[in-house]
Amino acid sequence: MPDPSAVQQRKWLALALLAMAQFVVVLDASITNVALPSIGRDLKFVQDDLSWVVNSYILIFGGFLLLGGRMADLLGRRRMFIVGLGVFSVASLAGGLSGEVNSQGLLIASRALQGLGAAILSPAALSIVTTTFAEGAERNKALGVWGAVAGSGGAAGVLLGGVLTEYLGWEWVLYVNVPIGIGAALLAPRLLLESRSQDARRQFDAFGALAVTLALCALVYGLVDANDAGWGSVQTIVLLALAVVLLVAFVAIEQRTAHPLVPFRIFRSSTLTGSNIVGLLIGASLFSMFFFISLYMQQVLGYDALKAGLSYLPLALTIIVSAGVASQLVTRVGFKPVLAVGMLVIAAGLLWFTQISVDGTFASDILGPSLLAAAGLGLAFVPVTIAATNGVSGQDAGLASGLINTAQQVGGALGLAVLATVASSRRTSVLEAAGGNPQAVPGALTESFQAAFLTGAGIAILGFLACVVLIRSEPHPEAAPEAVAATA
Repeated sequence: MPDPSAVQQRKWLALALLAMAQFVVVLDASITNVALPSIGRDLKFVQDDLSWVVNSYILIFGGFLLLGGRMADLLGRRRMFIVGLGVFSVASLAGGLSGEVNSQGLLIASRALQGLGAAILSPAALSIVTTTFAEGAERNKALGVWGAVAGSGGAAGVLLGGVLTEYLGWEWVLYVNVPIGIGAALLAPRLLLESRSQDARRQFDAFGALAVTLALCALVYGLVDANDAGWGSVQTIVLLALAVVLLVAFVAIEQRTAHPLVPFRIFRSSTLTGSNIVGLLIGASLFSMFFFISLYMQQVLGYDALKAGLSYLPLALTIIVSAGVASQLVTRVGFKPVLAVGMLVIAAGLLWFTQISVDGTFASDILGPSLLAAAGLGLAFVPVTIAATNGVSGQDAGLASGLINTAQQVGGALGLAVLATVASSRRTSVLEAAGGNPQAVPGALTESFQAAFLTGAGIAILGFLACVVLIRSEPHPEAAPEAVAATA
């Protein structure tokens, strides 16, 4: 008979390993942002091509998440977690070496390969969490840790990127992943139990996988490049139309195949469907906040990369604290009220950001609203993850994890595309009104960021309404601790 205390200790050590891996995945989506100017100078990037150092990662990550989640269910969650770590580590090493051989192509290709590794390991990691910890208080606590680590990864990426770029060189924003990935892969067989769907045959819906992956890639590509190419450009219209056609084809394929990649029965749960819609709106409203804060600090306030990175430290710490509080609140009152409050707090933080000024300071213009938005992120991220996996059977855990990750990534791409367009339009209008006067640039930038934050707040309000209308509360959230005790 295994020692219950030893079993619990192993569970929490496993969670630490999984959370660390997810932290690296989220961190890597933002860590290169601060290093981009150094990368551009060293590898002699044209400005328009430099964005693909970030976009290639986002494109492949968002495009392959659904496939990665289903692979975890069918082939084994621990196995795919280790495979994802291996791909991610090799790609990180190649990306760092691109600086040594002065190759733009190698860097962009390695970033795309990193995205593939992340798309494999991220849903596998989350599905291991949901199948390891019993639904209720135990899982809520585990997902509170998960949410704290994952939610703070974006802010920590900017901070760590600034420090590494300043003192070691931009290559180290990629090299740093290698020892972490290798260490996690070596520990995984010791700490993680293998699990897979017991009811599903290990057969892949190849045509469905191809259709949805190409659709998501076309959608994300169209969105992330829409601001540069133009929303009315042939490229954007063709890509978005192609995404729609492929998604329609995917639905038709799934309805006819005996072993679908995404069994549509999973959407019978209005809570799962609603939580994915809210997850998309969280990504759309908040993920781009880091982008615009960074631009405001560096382009208007004149911060260097290191100072801008250090300015994110209070925000990252607040996310960690608020995520822990959220997990406790979900156990007491259920995920719907906590998520609804989180969306309102996010909206309030973004509205506060609309008050930034040309001659602002960190204390007066950044600290307060960033702490409020960070508190909202923690309060929203944890319950939306719990809601998205609530009541999902073990055989669909990877699929549910892939869905909520995909919703957030597509939401982030959509939000950045829309908000960047809003900001660009406002900046152009202000500069035209000033007759192109160079002295008007700081004011034009500030007003453009204000417009983006206001739009983001509006999206957060839509997320609140979607939560209220679409998500059902658990019947008896207060019974969760007893339910955990019965299943332990």
